[in-house]
Amino acid sequence: MNTRHELHCHLDGSVRPATVADLARRQGITLDRPVRDLVVAPAGCGSLSRYLTYIDLPLQVLQTPDALRRAARELVEDWSADGVGHGEARFAPQLHGRRGMTLDEAVTAVAEGLAEGSATTGVRTGLLLCCLRHQSPDESMAVAETAVRRRDVVSGLDLAGDERLYTAAPHRPAFDLAHRASLPCTVHAGEAAGAASVWEAVEVLGARRIGHGVRCFEDVALLERLRADHITLEMCPTSNVQTGAVPSLAEHPATRLLAAGLAVTISTDARTTSATSLDLEFARLRETAGWGEREEGLAQEHARAAAFDGG
Repeated sequence: MNTRHELHCHLDGSVRPATVADLARRQGITLDRPVRDLVVAPAGCGSLSRYLTYIDLPLQVLQTPDALRRAARELVEDWSADGVGHGEARFAPQLHGRRGMTLDEAVTAVAEGLAEGSATTGVRTGLLLCCLRHQSPDESMAVAETAVRRRDVVSGLDLAGDERLYTAAPHRPAFDLAHRASLPCTVHAGEAAGAASVWEAVEVLGARRIGHGVRCFEDVALLERLRADHITLEMCPTSNVQTGAVPSLAEHPATRLLAAGLAVTISTDARTTSATSLDLEFARLRETAGWGEREEGLAQEHARAAAFDGG
């Protein structure tokens, strides 16, 4: 029985390499290197900005409803094979309009793909829409309005992007709209920037979950706030090492934060970009950080409790 929960998984970073190659061929896109070299980031990527370049090609081929539907369906199939019983996929629909696809059309395509995958595997799914830090508040508002309008298929709102370069505060109106509609929110923070970005996510945007949050240990008061308010950390160990957010898996803060009573969860971030699975994430934590059944069980309890649609 599939019992694991995955809360932080980007659709565009989780497209199967073979699917990227097939879609590129069908769309007349010539690849100058083997597809894996273009979509799988190296272990020593060194920065978030470089890591994100490995999503460029998947984004290029995901510009039609059929491509999005296929990618979403296959992600659910991959979750099933990975022992995931509840998975939440997130994507930025505004990045899929190069050929004229609207936000609603992109959301519909992904939702249909998730539903198709769920129907054949039994995996329960959720869909989160991502606003992007580097885009304008108006663009974020359009995403939030779409999320609220499509509550039939959308489970939550996210803010992604490089918090070193762009603050979260300009996007507050979009998140205020989500809160008024009782749409739960998560925010990427504490990955490329420090504890201050996590404070901003919690106090300015009202985040119930934090994407990554590996640097929240820098501020004891922040740890107390996260613990007191039961704010969940969506941690992605392999990705965090690749982007340079943490130096190694053995030093990943998930272990000490979990021991300190914080609601730590484990996800893949981007299954293809990081060449990983939830099974691999837990295996690596067992090998490098001494995790056992207790730690994995606690992380899964936190994930079940934090699922945006009840999991």
